[in-house]
Amino acid sequence: MGMPFAPARARLRARSKPGTGAPATTPATTPATAPATAPATAPATAPDVFRALSDATRLRVLDLLRDGERCVCELEAALDTGQSLLSFHLKTLREAGLVTYRKEGRWAHYRLSDAGLRQAHDVVAAIRQPKHRKLPLKCC
Repeated sequence: MGMPFAPARARLRARSKPGTGAPATTPATTPATAPATAPATAPATAPDVFRALSDATRLRVLDLLRDGERCVCELEAALDTGQSLLSFHLKTLREAGLVTYRKEGRWAHYRLSDAGLRQAHDVVAAIRQPKHRKLPLKCC
């Protein structure tokens, strides 16, 4: 029986520098040119916002960030969670536009995004607004 990760290894070898086995790098992916702050993203959709707010851990992260910017290591300790799981939750919050981050050396510092929180508020408030549309259904 073959190894389940063989295709991934084959893809890695295909992207390696010839003869060295080392991953090929391009100027866009080298650490020296990595952005110091989070790049601007498109506005989040209502499903993105609700997905981000639907998890207790992500709500705890938002609560911790209410007091200001936090390093990922502080969030890890406060939440007693591993880096990989926390990274997943932070990515979900970033994609929803609820948090932003900045890099300082090898550390990432997260804070609430005022614009993202206003947008999330507007998404929720829009639910209460009538659309005044007629449905094509006929009742009984």
